[in-house]
Amino acid sequence: MSHLWFPDNSVLCNFAAVQSIGLLKSDLQARGRWSAAVAYETENSSAFLPNLRELIDGDWLSDPIETTEGEAEVIDRIRVAAFGGNDQKPLQHLGEAETCHILRTRPEFAGSVWITDDIAALDFGRRGGLTTWSTRTIVEHLIANGELSEDGGFALLRAMEAADRFVFNMPTAVRDLH
Repeated sequence: MSHLWFPDNSVLCNFAAVQSIGLLKSDLQARGRWSAAVAYETENSSAFLPNLRELIDGDWLSDPIETTEGEAEVIDRIRVAAFGGNDQKPLQHLGEAETCHILRTRPEFAGSVWITDDIAALDFGRRGGLTTWSTRTIVEHLIANGELSEDGGFALLRAMEAADRFVFNMPTAVRDLH
């Protein structure tokens, strides 16, 4: 199986906030997948970022990948220990924990890419041997594929920042993108 790409809700929201879901879709090229928790978070986020409806209704991340009741305890331990979740907010960081668990334990997703702008998730994923990217990596991909110029990519990231979105490792100049 080819490697799949698992964007989390932060990445999806970054592109939705600047009306660029189509660019993300273009880069995913049918490789995109998501966990059930990320799909749920995205559905909730669509109340604030209506452009997410294009992604949800388009079904281009395929059906959400479900986990079993037996996996719930392990996922919750990851959510709390790695990402700082707590019992008062049981859904906080659930998408990151669930995606991490799926990528670490299911052979059919070995070698897949996790895309997040959550600093703790990026660190945890990288330390755990997962290929872990950020929104910036996707924009650099779009530049490398000729879908955006370097100036256009920098402007897109800046627009995300101006929309009060967090982009990990925000470049300070166009020349920083590669």
